[in-house]
Amino acid sequence: MIVDIRQWKHVFKLDPDKNISDDALDQICMSGTDCILVGGSTGITFDNTVDLLARIRQYEVPCALEVSNREAIVPGFDLFLIPVVLNSLDPEWIVGQHHEALKEYGAILNWNEVVTEGYVILNRDASAASLTKANTELDLKDVIAYARLADKLFRMPIVYLEYSGRFGDMELVRRTKAILDDARLFYGGGIDSLEKAQEAALAADTIVVGNVIYSDLKLALQTVNFDRTGR
Repeated sequence: MIVDIRQWKHVFKLDPDKNISDDALDQICMSGTDCILVGGSTGITFDNTVDLLARIRQYEVPCALEVSNREAIVPGFDLFLIPVVLNSLDPEWIVGQHHEALKEYGAILNWNEVVTEGYVILNRDASAASLTKANTELDLKDVIAYARLADKLFRMPIVYLEYSGRFGDMELVRRTKAILDDARLFYGGGIDSLEKAQEAALAADTIVVGNVIYSDLKLALQTVNFDRTGR
């Protein structure tokens, strides 16, 4: 399947370490979302990732793996998204993990299926911030500088503003998007209603909806229905 991230406006993110029933998965995959993104911060293994992939593959929806653990790299996804945590204080999350993965898999990778994400984690209480030792005390100028770093210096196709568990500052998101020339701006965090989905979709290019899937499936499904023409 040919997948173009530039066409994504709504993405559901599923965590292999969390349980989801067959009925809930059916509703998620048939919802009209542009992609199912598989990934998480902790508890990700080869076994739970391949199990979730097998279940998603019963549907025609595009499916991508966000690689957060090189031990859980599973073949068969349409795309592999590689996060580079630009505001991490630990080089392990900027080049370290990536270097180790390429030592093992570099010779066999299909680079047409690999997409890098310039991650900026902005919620200090998120597990991802703790895991990656992210400096979340950033102002607008800091975030814009990281966005330009990803867009212009490193030529990354995705800049990802991650608030993980909290609805973020949409003015900051809007102003970050405004300075990007080539990269697509992804936003994730706290989208748990149609209204928030609409607000985030007006600020970013692509919205990522995750946690609410496991707390309120009905609300999660509503987030797909924002106005895609009023942007």
